Amino acid sequence: MGFFDHLLGNATEVKLEEIQQEFSAILTDGESIECAFKIFRDKWVFTNKRLIMQDVQGMTGSKRDYHSIPYKSIVHFSIETAGTFDDDCEMKIWISGKAEPYEKEFKRGIDIKGIQRTLAHYVLR
Repeated sequence: MGFFDHLLGNATEVKLEEIQQEFSAILTDGESIECAFKIFRDKWVFTNKRLIMQDVQGMTGSKRDYHSIPYKSIVHFSIETAGTFDDDCEMKIWISGKAEPYEKEFKRGIDIKGIQRTLAHYVLR
């Protein structure tokens, strides 16, 4: 991931082997990581039960906030694919009881439709 991608907040996919050990302490029995994305220091982790959004805080990055959203709480979601002159993809997720969506930009090359398919698989059960 390049320096400008960090500044722009674009996400890149993280290999499951890299993320599994870091998140194993907060996963429940029978929960497994499906895919994960890193946005500068933050991470979005999609498991078979929930979406975990990790917010790394502070100068040293030792403080971390974990926000878990059960898929049943997701009211709706949308994606915007990259265009000819726009290299970024975008995802919005609306949560029950929250007026504004969570929004993240992903750089071109990320399988945004695959992310949507993962969400749909769990949200539409």
